[in-house]
Amino acid sequence: MDIKALFLKDDELVGILKIIAALKLKDSWLAAGTLRNYIWNVLSGKPGLSDASDIDIVFFDPEVTYEKTQVIQKQLQASYPNYQWEVKNQVFMHQHSPHTAPYKSARDAVSKYPERCTAIAARLQDGELELFLPYGDEDILNFIVQPTLHFLSDSERMRVYCERLKKKNWQEKWTCLKIFI
Repeated sequence: MDIKALFLKDDELVGILKIIAALKLKDSWLAAGTLRNYIWNVLSGKPGLSDASDIDIVFFDPEVTYEKTQVIQKQLQASYPNYQWEVKNQVFMHQHSPHTAPYKSARDAVSKYPERCTAIAARLQDGELELFLPYGDEDILNFIVQPTLHFLSDSERMRVYCERLKKKNWQEKWTCLKIFI
């Protein structure tokens, strides 16, 4: 499956990418669960965005405060209330991952997400769709959930990974998932 072609043929998803591009946030991407769930839904014969719990926007800008990020999120929610927006400046997000140095960019942050299948991002750059898949697309296309090297390398991060798997309970929605610890 060509993920880029899949995304481009979905007008709603492209519309979301256009909204994100219009924000003009530095190093901004649609990422993580939004895209992972979209692909798993399509592969399972479901509508791509029907189960999207939230629209994950990540960006990296040391000049944008946490408070300003919250304002952006509230403005998106007011302008596009049919989506649940999650806007995260990756400058601050390393604090949610034990023993993790500050991220250097949005790509750096995405590459250190807990699961390889969640490490996915897309954006419109000069009108062209750009994908970032630091671990390739094999895990996401084959319903495989396994930790990234960043999480594998630290026992406390692995505890976070395991707790996250229990909390998310993805196998309830996608019964064919293969989960590795």
